[in-house]
Amino acid sequence: MLQGMMDFFKDFGAWGMFLHSFLDAVIFPIPAFFLQVSLGLMDPSNALWIATVGYLACLLGTPVGYFMGKLLGKSILYKILKKSWIDSATNLFNRNGEAAIFIGSFTPVPFKVFTILSGCLHFSLWKLIGYAAVGRAVKFYTVGVLFYLFGRAAEGMIHGYLTYTLLGVACLLAVGLMIKRKLQKKKQTAQTAVPAVEKAEEC
Repeated sequence: MLQGMMDFFKDFGAWGMFLHSFLDAVIFPIPAFFLQVSLGLMDPSNALWIATVGYLACLLGTPVGYFMGKLLGKSILYKILKKSWIDSATNLFNRNGEAAIFIGSFTPVPFKVFTILSGCLHFSLWKLIGYAAVGRAVKFYTVGVLFYLFGRAAEGMIHGYLTYTLLGVACLLAVGLMIKRKLQKKKQTAQTAVPAVEKAEEC
């Protein structure tokens, strides 16, 4: 059934990419990345347009997945996706929500896990959209640019190196976010400590 749906999306080209990418952020279990690669192989000259369509559809589907999670909770995720994916994403969210979204934007784990979990865990919708906009742009346009520049030869580059490269970028971004958060906490602690010292001196 899933293969039949993939073939259906592929037959409709850019419109199929739009629908698949939108559903990827909501409920469809197969990431839009695979359709983007198939369409890039069919027509590399059209790869940047396909990337743009997929990217915009993903952003439109993000709030839909978010509110689905807010209304229905994790139960819907366990019905449509692997438990290991959900547990892994939940652990990431518990440690650092922003890092979880960035990593989710790059990894093969379906993006809907992160949109729905954001709603379940009451993460900020605007932060979700903002971080998703950056992360998904990198992934969609990296694939699009490679096909546009190198044609069908890009397939080997994508399957051989892209996943590891994107994971490396995701980890760097996540580390940067965690460092930023720690610095902010230290600054807040220092600011609250100053009035307490001043008060003690007055006494």
